[in-house]
Amino acid sequence: MKGRNVFLIICLIVIADQALKIYVKTHFHAGESHAIMGDWFRLYFIENEGMAYGWKFGGEWGKLLLTLFRLAAVIFGVFYLRKIVQKKYHPGFIVCAALIFSGALGNLIDSMFYGLIFQDSSMFSYNVAKIFPPHGYAGFLHGKVVDMLYFPIIRNTHFPTWIPFWGGEDFEFFRPIFNISDAAISVGIITILVFQKRFFKSNNQKITSKSVETATLVNDEMQVS
Repeated sequence: MKGRNVFLIICLIVIADQALKIYVKTHFHAGESHAIMGDWFRLYFIENEGMAYGWKFGGEWGKLLLTLFRLAAVIFGVFYLRKIVQKKYHPGFIVCAALIFSGALGNLIDSMFYGLIFQDSSMFSYNVAKIFPPHGYAGFLHGKVVDMLYFPIIRNTHFPTWIPFWGGEDFEFFRPIFNISDAAISVGIITILVFQKRFFKSNNQKITSKSVETATLVNDEMQVS
């Protein structure tokens, strides 16, 4: 796979991710929800200060460390993608790596810049956040990630009472609210796990072939014509 194709994949995902985030941030108030396909697919605007699907840790310091970790991962990803393209890894693996990189970059943009370029969103319908206000809602590296994709495929049901710990509690599938970047990361990781033998088979064969060629025994009985 050529480098320009990888670059195109990354650009398409990041542009789609940021376009949807900016639209939702500037048109929805916090907690606003709209049905897209019945009740099982909705745009539900929330923001989180943590990792994918709303996981968080450590308050403001945790947020800063998470943003710096994302930045380091993106910088590493640039060199890693270049390496696997040059070494002609399996195209499927390269695409998956590009998906993961795109997702990390998309959420990094939120964390680094959204606090500077947006007003804070509120629960009031008349107070939708504006872009490029005189003052943003947070400093550099402290922006909140915009999430909106919500797939409550199974709702209004409960765990059976015989299930330990969760018996009788509300059950909903799929509960997390996420964004395109989160989806790209998840698809990339899951696909690598499912197809890892296929992705790494051709590369392992190349390494084995080179090892066999260079391991040929040379002794006095061999003649060079």
